[in-house]
Amino acid sequence: MNVHGKDIKIFAGNSNKELAVAMATNLGLPLGKADIEKFSDGEIAITIHESVRGSDVFVVQSTSAPVNDHLMEMLIMCDAFKRASAGRITAVIPYYGYARQDRKNRPRDPISAKLVADLITAAGADRVLTMDLHAPQIQGFFNIPVDHLYGTPILVPFFEQFKGRDDFCVVSPDVGSVKRARTFAEKLNVTFAIVDKRRQKANVSEVVNIVGEVDGKDLVIVDDVIDTAGTLCNAAAALKEKGAKTIYACATHGVLSGPALENIKNSVIDEVILLDTIKLPPEKCTEKITVLSVANVFSEAVARIYGDKSVSVLFGQ
Repeated sequence: MNVHGKDIKIFAGNSNKELAVAMATNLGLPLGKADIEKFSDGEIAITIHESVRGSDVFVVQSTSAPVNDHLMEMLIMCDAFKRASAGRITAVIPYYGYARQDRKNRPRDPISAKLVADLITAAGADRVLTMDLHAPQIQGFFNIPVDHLYGTPILVPFFEQFKGRDDFCVVSPDVGSVKRARTFAEKLNVTFAIVDKRRQKANVSEVVNIVGEVDGKDLVIVDDVIDTAGTLCNAAAALKEKGAKTIYACATHGVLSGPALENIKNSVIDEVILLDTIKLPPEKCTEKITVLSVANVFSEAVARIYGDKSVSVLFGQ
């Protein structure tokens, strides 16, 4: 593939190589040849085995656990491509770690999401392609172009059977996710409700009230990230107490840290639908979890960036 005199190359870090391979396959390309290893002292070593001079290079790497290792892999790869005279470097970050540290909640707090943005730019990235940032304003932390994709167009078709039904409701797990839930509900032409909660400390929340009618309805709780699943499972329990029938949950990013799997297993949630922005290891693939692929959307976005075409047309597909 060669447009405007530049060829295109897809490289992958270790965080989600399967997604990178699927993207490259969709584009009719081989995955770029590179080795990522560690020295005995833990330092990361990158070796690129092919020329990238003048190429349009896309580095696919989610900054998921182990977050710092995967972040450093991406930074070092970008630096390597910059020093090898790549024509343009796009950091493809399906899941952007540190996104929840986007503001100062207390005195002397860092804004780590901004620091990571600065690191990516300093490493040599010319633009960023990502999906469902926890705080969309993080796009403004960059002084380079950011293409921000959405997971909703991939998740909504899973619930096509409920479209327009009066006995189905989309639920926002907190006030901060209202816009996402409203968009989801509009696409399915159903009502939506809100779980009002109060967070006492990190990863612990207390459900206070349900705003909206859920009695006798099938529900889907819509969020961007499922981490420990404590908030999600508390919300589901409260909804069940209010008379909900089948309860689904869906999210773009399945972090699933700490007690998440145990929480989901013991919850009243019937099924959790996730996207593969974060690789789900075999031990986390339970019967309650369904994973949908983002490969088609990301490969189409890559093709459009490479061809200097609009990416925004993907938002409504």
